[in-house]
Amino acid sequence: MISRDTDWLNGLNEVQRAAVLHTEGPAMIIAGAGSGKTRVITFRIAYLLSQGVDAFQILALTFTNKAAREMRERIVKITGEKEARNLWMGTFHSIFSRILRVECEKINYPNNFSIYDSDDSRSLLRTILKEMNLDDKVYKPNQVHARISEAKNNLISATAYLQNENLVAEDYANGKPKLGEIYMAYQKRLFKASAMDFDDLLFKTYELFYRFPDVLYKYQHRFKYIMVDEYQDTNLAQYVIVKQLAAVYQNLCVVGDDAQSIYAFRGANIQNILNFEKDYPDVATFKLEQNYRSTQNIVEGANTIIKNNKFQLKKNVFTENEEGDKIAVYKAQSDNEEGRLVAQLIFEEKMNNRLENKDFAILYRTNSQSRSMEEALRKMNLPYRVYGGLSFYQRKEIKDLLAYCRLALNPRDEEALKRIINYPTRGIGTTTVEKLVVLADQNNTDLFRVIINLDKIPNHGINTGTKGKLYQFATMIQSFAVLARNKNAYDAAQTIASESKILKELFDDKTPEGVSRYENIMELLNGIKEFSEEPNEDGELQTLDKFMADVALLTDADNDNEEGDKISMMTIHSAKGLEFPYVYIVGMEENLFPSQLSSTSREELEEERRLFYVALTRAMKKVSLSYAQSRFRWGNLTFTEPSRFLAEMDQSRLDVRHAGVQQKPSRIDADDLRDGWGGSMNYNYSKPPGQSTAKPAAAVDPDFVADNPRIFNEGMEVLHQRFGKGKILRMEGSGSDRMATIQFEAAGEKKLVMKFAKLKALPKEE
Repeated sequence: MISRDTDWLNGLNEVQRAAVLHTEGPAMIIAGAGSGKTRVITFRIAYLLSQGVDAFQILALTFTNKAAREMRERIVKITGEKEARNLWMGTFHSIFSRILRVECEKINYPNNFSIYDSDDSRSLLRTILKEMNLDDKVYKPNQVHARISEAKNNLISATAYLQNENLVAEDYANGKPKLGEIYMAYQKRLFKASAMDFDDLLFKTYELFYRFPDVLYKYQHRFKYIMVDEYQDTNLAQYVIVKQLAAVYQNLCVVGDDAQSIYAFRGANIQNILNFEKDYPDVATFKLEQNYRSTQNIVEGANTIIKNNKFQLKKNVFTENEEGDKIAVYKAQSDNEEGRLVAQLIFEEKMNNRLENKDFAILYRTNSQSRSMEEALRKMNLPYRVYGGLSFYQRKEIKDLLAYCRLALNPRDEEALKRIINYPTRGIGTTTVEKLVVLADQNNTDLFRVIINLDKIPNHGINTGTKGKLYQFATMIQSFAVLARNKNAYDAAQTIASESKILKELFDDKTPEGVSRYENIMELLNGIKEFSEEPNEDGELQTLDKFMADVALLTDADNDNEEGDKISMMTIHSAKGLEFPYVYIVGMEENLFPSQLSSTSREELEEERRLFYVALTRAMKKVSLSYAQSRFRWGNLTFTEPSRFLAEMDQSRLDVRHAGVQQKPSRIDADDLRDGWGGSMNYNYSKPPGQSTAKPAAAVDPDFVADNPRIFNEGMEVLHQRFGKGKILRMEGSGSDRMATIQFEAAGEKKLVMKFAKLKALPKEE
């Protein structure tokens, strides 16, 4: 029995407490950065439990297992282990896969279906492209996979895709007319392999609820209270399913911050949170506006940035923390100098204030920017780790052993079978596998059934020796299947690792790489042993299928568990939800941040601005911004300009500096930012005597559409969205290296690479 004593609520501020106590009807909690939203969600769940709500009736959806785990641990401290264990709390994918394991036979899937990760999906697509005789240079597997993912997240099936004239026409226009057919073939192969990809976990749940109203009714009445974290990051599929589930009781509480919506490229739709009040007119809205994380200068600096966005929910984020240091801005001559500068700043900050390496984070817009940072940190013997690198579960040796486990649980798993049928080497070559694929297609079955039924298939074309090896392989997998059903996860995995000869293969390799791979396998087995010894909520055996279900649903954030005193380096997208005392945001340059790919519409530019807001609000004590005047990109040296975001910031919150090689940073004026940017945001700066008098260019037009770069020649009048009107003086080079020298009326002479220039041709004056 849970105590009804709620003294623990006294630690909340007034708005937090009101949000926790409001449990009936729709609620929206707009949670500014560092405002304690996790605390509010966990206290709200604990409060529901204290009021007698059954834990099985509470559904809490998050975007990472790590977030769900942290919330559950906090709830345990308040309510105890027993009740917290019964909560339906986890990521969208883990919760929906749990529902599908129970209900999937209704949509003709076995409950032991495999879950394909991105590598499996791309491998399957490569196979399909080869079978369809399509050029994988045109139909790049990554791009095809992204297109299919986008369709599923928008609840468009393969059949609906092929019937959609707009989508088909778009594919023709892009030179990929077969995309719909590839999507259809991909879904058929997934189904044949009893597999779903990550997007299917959402799409198939929607299909289940749509086709079987009785199943939807069951879960609508089970989940009386639904909470969704990071609601601004939901896509259409997630939005629709949540709305379906909440339709009966409407006790739906969504938590999020539109200012931190940065995942449009994954299908996230900011309109879901912006329109929540339209979906639920009687919603109670709570704004968590007090930032407990950052100093006043950081909070106010971030506020002035986000106020430039047109599409947002208004709020006034504030803090009662100390004013703190101003936001430092540094200029470097090159990207390599920027790396040396940041490393030097970290070293001095660390030494002067006796700090640890883990107090520092370097954030960048793209992964490629890490190179110059890594080189500089290494030279100064500053240990670091790069987030978003190869995760533990993506290493080859780990995926090999897990493929054996997957096949033991689901022999129809085609990608797992192809991965390990000849690893360790057992004399079953590529030609044999290709014959098996053809036979499976001809007989409308899966590869494993072909292997165990070879004697029943006439003219199979496989010689006696190879057939014997295939039978031995199949027998081994069938014995592993028995182990998986009857042993705990560790005993089964240990036997599979040993009898498959993977352990011997890696143990015999005494190279440093081989030793490392062997150690990784042992670490995996240690993890499985730990899992096997955890108490199961039903008192049942912790079997291999339960462990594999957990592993299949790990997110990138869950894989970043490396301990140690190291500087953190990551893209800003990876930094979402994290915090560090000292943050260095590098590469504050036009066409890098904001990205040149995100400057063609207001919506894209506003997402880039939200990304910068997220970066700033990761910092607790101090933020430093830096930009380089030149940078190598795509193998070419390019000259850069300061990001427009620097000009948008409240200049009273900035400490603008100049840094040269072996030169002590010295003060420069904010006009340096304005003139480098081109002055296009039309900010009013007081200009001391002797400073630049460059004319500001025209303001950026969010609806600006550039002409095809091939149409331009010397002497043409052009319009650039930032530099304004100009005339092409010279054209040099050809193809992708074609470059124009342009004399702009406001910005002077500029050299622009045509494929990136984004120019509009002006009509000749009469």
